[in-house]
Amino acid sequence: MAGEADHGPLGTFKCQLCALTAPYSYVGQKPPDTQSVVLLEESYVMKDPFSPDKQHFLILGSRCSACGRLVCVSPDCSLFYCKRFCLPCVREHLSAFPEEIRQDLEKRKAPANKPPSRPGT
Repeated sequence: MAGEADHGPLGTFKCQLCALTAPYSYVGQKPPDTQSVVLLEESYVMKDPFSPDKQHFLILGSRCSACGRLVCVSPDCSLFYCKRFCLPCVREHLSAFPEEIRQDLEKRKAPANKPPSRPGT
């Protein structure tokens, strides 16, 4: 008997920040063909194209819990802290997040602002 994920993609996921696109085969918290996996958020999921095992899947992203924007799980686009938040909303409401989240965002910015080091200098 064919599972839900065998019917092909339901649609195309598109991150509203970085424009990543990928076909998704499921939206929800309990991906098909998995035994005991329950995701902490309603997610857009695709079967892992690199694995023949039906239980393997990739989480593409979900909606920002603050603004509803569809965002991928890339650290450049969103973070998960109890719920998914897009980085623009995190930055806008930074004081509402714990210090650890603020420090994490500062670490993410640091390499982009720092000029590349040259060997031997």
